[in-house]
Amino acid sequence: MEHELLQELWFSWGERGAALTETQWATPTRLPGWTVRELFAHTAPTSAYLIPSRAAVVDRPAAVSSGPEALRFYNRPGGLARTGADAIAEEARNTAADLETAVLVRRFAEDGPAGWALLRELPPETVLERPFLGTATLGAIYEIAVMEATVHLLDLVAAVGGPPPPAAALRLTSEILVAVADPVEFIEAATGRTERSVLPVMR
Repeated sequence: MEHELLQELWFSWGERGAALTETQWATPTRLPGWTVRELFAHTAPTSAYLIPSRAAVVDRPAAVSSGPEALRFYNRPGGLARTGADAIAEEARNTAADLETAVLVRRFAEDGPAGWALLRELPPETVLERPFLGTATLGAIYEIAVMEATVHLLDLVAAVGGPPPPAAALRLTSEILVAVADPVEFIEAATGRTERSVLPVMR
């Protein structure tokens, strides 16, 4: 499948990271306890996080076949976003402390794009084994990768400035997030027909 939008996002992260000053790397973000450095450490693609391996391809049905499905799974009661938030935050702090700045930048500028280039000929319906999800389609993994890179790029812009994410990334991310909510509840909330809140849809 094509992955130019994800590649564009990661290249943007890499370019911005390469231009940051030491002061900017230490700038607090709107995520509690994280500076820009922890934000980079958390968002950077790795083989364990956002770079699927061809070796993980399996011939069985996918438990998750879209980005919204994955988000609902992560954010359900007892899901990873709720039970693992502290561990995820701690891992980001440890990675930020352990890795050199150049390594964090390289993960965006080189490692992520190179990893996905190996998957280009695979269709989005390809099923892979994934941590926590069990199995997921390549298309679902791609959507989550774009969403993560986009949401956290907005966090980066809020901290140190810079241009917004690409319009296509913002559009896809908004579509994914809207699809997480119950459609009737979202429509009624968006049109002022109920006071019930449907947001946020993810942590």
